[in-house]
Amino acid sequence: MTDVVDSDELLRRIQRARAFAAQEARAWSERGDAVREVAYEAVLRVLDEIVAPGRRPAK
Repeated sequence: MTDVVDSDELLRRIQRARAFAAQEARAWSERGDAVREVAYEAVLRVLDEIVAPGRRPAK
């Protein structure tokens, strides 16, 4: 069964996911795993676009 969440809770969950993705991108960068680093950076771009549409320049 799924929970119904309000917009504030949804935003908090997205922000937590974004923080986790940023942490993982840094960690994989330090380990030298470019493939995983790029994957987490892509997740960051998507989450940034959800939270703040159009604020982050496209690559």
